[in-house]
Amino acid sequence: MKFKVPRGTQDILPSESWKWQKLERMIHEVCDLYRYEEIRTPMFEQTELFQRTVGDTTDIVTKEMYTFKDRGDRSMTLRPEGTAPVVRSFVENKMFGWPDQPVKLYYIEPMFRYERQQAGRYRQFVQFGTEAIGSADPAIDAEVIALALDVYKRAGLKDIKLVLNSLGDQVSRAAHRDALVEHFKPSISEFCADCQSRLEKNPLRILDCKVDREHPLMKTAPSLTDYLNDESRAYFDKLQQLLTAAGISFELDPNLVRGLDYYNHTAFEIMSAAEGFGAITTLCGGGRYNGLAEEIGGPSAPGIGFGMSIERLLLALEAESAELENDDALDIYVVSLGEAAKDRAFEVLQTLRAAGIRADMDYMDRKMKAQMKSADRLRAKWVAVIGEEEVERNIVQLKNMAEGTQQSVSADELVKNILAAGN
Repeated sequence: MKFKVPRGTQDILPSESWKWQKLERMIHEVCDLYRYEEIRTPMFEQTELFQRTVGDTTDIVTKEMYTFKDRGDRSMTLRPEGTAPVVRSFVENKMFGWPDQPVKLYYIEPMFRYERQQAGRYRQFVQFGTEAIGSADPAIDAEVIALALDVYKRAGLKDIKLVLNSLGDQVSRAAHRDALVEHFKPSISEFCADCQSRLEKNPLRILDCKVDREHPLMKTAPSLTDYLNDESRAYFDKLQQLLTAAGISFELDPNLVRGLDYYNHTAFEIMSAAEGFGAITTLCGGGRYNGLAEEIGGPSAPGIGFGMSIERLLLALEAESAELENDDALDIYVVSLGEAAKDRAFEVLQTLRAAGIRADMDYMDRKMKAQMKSADRLRAKWVAVIGEEEVERNIVQLKNMAEGTQQSVSADELVKNILAAGN
């Protein structure tokens, strides 16, 4: 019987995994600059956590979650998004009592959603996200947005844009909700079943519908920005002021609502404007979620965060022909000729590695020409050749692959020579 990778998942082979490692290292470095600390949460949580926080009318909860019963007959769900687990951990571990607030966290973890596979979208995907919890200052919103843009720019993307909207506070959203119900109700039978069920539960989600996006009522729907109260408008104005002062350009989109129920006030997306990227241009999305901690039994702890797919970041880099530099070259490859030389090569290899020098050798008893080809494929900077004579004299023939020069070096001095040359 032949087995294949499950539908909607992928094997990331060594020819591609170095790109992931490079991006992950870069993300760790950027988060360290902004003083965000890594958090790792379980791969599955109680199903109710996502039902209560993400929203029972969202596509994630109604259509996309991987949910199962454990042996204690408890309903568990593979993590479909990162914010709810992080906020759960924030509450459970009493991070609200930490002396330094807001608590600034980030994660790089696999997520699971049962959706139709598309370019850059998988049923198991890796998401990088940040969460800043404990402050209601628009300056932290600006910081979170700046961090996301910083990651994309350092990765090499140039053709991206930031889109902003305000969802307002609870008072503003309640007024807008009533206006949406009044607007859509007379013709709701013309909309899909999902939209019909959302009308009373959460009419804002109708604006995010992919099925009825071209319906005429979508274009004339009441704009949330028209219902912002003075407090919400002042918050949004301050955010725009801070971004402008930081030299961050943006566009305003009153129809940007995001796909999760917990958002309020700031909502944003970062999109690829690269030609040929595809119909779905969103790379990253996020927003403010004041009230989420209280929803799961914690104290008042306003927060903001975002999530970005590593798969879609790689796809955007490809669309812009922005290649990551593969700096994963081997320091030295040890070529051996004969059984005694192979034994000596292994000793030399371990001595090199103990000194922090990246080294490898042949394990297939190939001829010298084939071993040299391996050294070329691995982009080795040096090659150390050991034959019977070299074993007897305790030396190696050390070849600089870039310069094409070769010299005899004492085996005992090999590490010293390589380190002196800067690998």
